Amino acid sequence: MNRFKPIRQIRISEVVAEQLKESILLGQFKDGDRLPSERELAEAFQVSRVAIREALRTLENAGFITIRQGATGGTFVTDLTFQQLSNAFLDLFLAEKISIPELYQVRLLFEPEVARLAAAKVTPGYVKRLKEALEAEEQPIKSLKEDAEIKASVHLILAEMGGNRLFEALIRSLIVLTRKVILAVEPEVQRMHPAGMHRPIVEAVVAKNPNQAAQAMKKHTMEFGKTLMEMEKTFRLKKSPILL
Repeated sequence: MNRFKPIRQIRISEVVAEQLKESILLGQFKDGDRLPSERELAEAFQVSRVAIREALRTLENAGFITIRQGATGGTFVTDLTFQQLSNAFLDLFLAEKISIPELYQVRLLFEPEVARLAAAKVTPGYVKRLKEALEAEEQPIKSLKEDAEIKASVHLILAEMGGNRLFEALIRSLIVLTRKVILAVEPEVQRMHPAGMHRPIVEAVVAKNPNQAAQAMKKHTMEFGKTLMEMEKTFRLKKSPILL
């Protein structure tokens, strides 16, 4: 029996992409910097321009660079954000690797703790933003899309307040996924998320009461989660292209 593992032949473009990515992560190329031209990179790496082009395409797909055409075009380093994580979650959902009940369970696990952390880090600036978000929720609804974005604001502000960037990344990704599902199903707006559901959470956070904030968020997440799960059958039937 062969006890040895086969050696995978690595494509030259993969090695180039890894070195360029490492340079970006180490700060040798910063957000907005223009990378050397294909010709210059080919000379520096001593490889073909085809290999360079493939490496750049890999980095562009991963969100590390943007390739612009035209006289002022070129290859530019992009600011890494959590959007890539949101896109990955969305792809997994569309491939039916993530379900709505699972989405609900994760939000129920994380969001009360996010509210608890936020209540311990209240500042006048955050209080102002939270109150403005509540006021916006109570304005007349113009569209489902606008309403979904407005109703997400409180969650995003709380995630930012907590100061844990991984929590913030997860919450942002879960909120994006939730919003996409809602837009695909197109439920009746008032039934989906009535105005005022966030008020007990915000009041507890502003009062700097971590336990009450966590309890209020848990109650809200459970109520909203039931509505989300009721939507699952409708979503699976529709499979709306709005998600793509």
